[in-house]
Amino acid sequence: MSTSNQGYGPDHETGLALGLHHVMLAIPRGSEDAVRPFYLGALGMVELVKPPVLAARGGLWARGDGLEVHLGVEDDFRPARKAHPGIRVGDLDALAARFAEHGVDVRWDTEAFPGHRRFYADDPVGNRLEFIQPDASIPSW
Repeated sequence: MSTSNQGYGPDHETGLALGLHHVMLAIPRGSEDAVRPFYLGALGMVELVKPPVLAARGGLWARGDGLEVHLGVEDDFRPARKAHPGIRVGDLDALAARFAEHGVDVRWDTEAFPGHRRFYADDPVGNRLEFIQPDASIPSW
């Protein structure tokens, strides 16, 4: 079996040139200022100006290293605890250190995703995010 850039299993070309544009997570109304230190500070992303029609809805868009996270307001907000984005990181230990500097707790996954190291962290409103780095010293499938 071939191994993809994802680190496991074969790649598959659909002919549609699929690619991820952004990940959207929900936040409670009025929590934009509470999440900025995490996304803009701890993760080092920049805030994008939303189009006026979308800015009127609230929320926040952030971008860094080609990744966009859109934070959309939900009036009946519940944090994403199981569903989560898996964000590839070039230096997982450096990110963990940066999170520590910003007071963000990380939960290392000691069971190890095949061929990877990873940890989880929650944003200030409780959404779970996974941060993952390929690691050839960990057996793949």
